[in-house]
Amino acid sequence: MNVLAIGAHPDDIEYGCGGTLIKYIQQKHSVYLLILTHGRFGGDPEIRKAEQLASAKLMGVEDVFWGGYADTRIPIDKGLIDKIEEILKRITPSFIFVPYFDDTHQDHRATANASITATRYIKNVLFYECPTTQNFNPNVYVDISSVLDKKLEVLKAHKSQVIKTKIADLTIIESSVSWANFRGIQGRVKYAEAFVPLRLFINV
Repeated sequence: MNVLAIGAHPDDIEYGCGGTLIKYIQQKHSVYLLILTHGRFGGDPEIRKAEQLASAKLMGVEDVFWGGYADTRIPIDKGLIDKIEEILKRITPSFIFVPYFDDTHQDHRATANASITATRYIKNVLFYECPTTQNFNPNVYVDISSVLDKKLEVLKAHKSQVIKTKIADLTIIESSVSWANFRGIQGRVKYAEAFVPLRLFINV
């Protein structure tokens, strides 16, 4: 099975659904990433691109596609929808993960809204959360207890971002553990990632 995760910036995907993707890869499914910007406003874009590629390699991702958009300026237009649809045609994913549409960062909102249109014929589309997501009420959970250490390893590959939480004395690693524990408690496991489905087919 092919799985696609779409992110506005490097490290969005790892934070929101990295553990789930790692579990897919461990089960021999093929995972692909589409990153729409190089995250220039979070640091040197070449460094961030290199960190994203290093993280993807650690996960075992098949390929990383780049959108080429300017950080903070992702447009909601036909061009972005076409770009996403082009990737869908190339890899025909069975599952797609995208950032949630209610978010204080405009790039996450634009990515989500364009993805809603581009993925209209895909059966399984789930929204993941970012640190800037708001009003997120998940009802799908994935137990990542067995892969939490691996998730933290791939997050640490984004070395330039680890301390950039805008919260004093809190690293992205600590935030990720706390969030996974919180979602795990909701899902009745120790650590989990949580999702809101746009569509989710359960085959019976």
